[in-house]
Amino acid sequence: MSAVLVEGGRFHPEQVYNRSGCQGKNISPDLRWTPPPDATRSLAVTMFDPDAPSGHGWWHWAIFNLPPQTRNLPAGAGSPGRARTLGTAVRQARNDFGDTGYSGPCPPAGDHPHRYVITVYALDVPEVTAAQKTLNAAAVASELERHSLAKTTLTAGYGG
Repeated sequence: MSAVLVEGGRFHPEQVYNRSGCQGKNISPDLRWTPPPDATRSLAVTMFDPDAPSGHGWWHWAIFNLPPQTRNLPAGAGSPGRARTLGTAVRQARNDFGDTGYSGPCPPAGDHPHRYVITVYALDVPEVTAAQKTLNAAAVASELERHSLAKTTLTAGYGG
């Protein structure tokens, strides 16, 4: 699913957040996937930290309304302003850091290693619209689950 990330592996410094005490480059990883089901009308990608001490996890990224023929995201696709280069309807949500787009791994100082789950969704709708009112990653993810035809995940760690 990625040239730089493998299932159960670790994030590289290039993908780590560059604020809140972390000193990475905050570049979203390259991702690629196999063709989705024939009925797919759009795709989406999220990144979630289920180990965050918030009690409800931490959303790092949600990019959605990708054309159904998309088979990869290049490194850096999560940067602000890059989404529109992937399609006119493509949007990125505001993550739990308050940023729009990708914010890499950055567990609190002294915390245990965290897992980060990247999910690629095949959706039954051409555009995720209800969540666009807030563009909040958690709201987008909820809508993605409701419209999911299929999904695949990659989990990698960081910290500790």
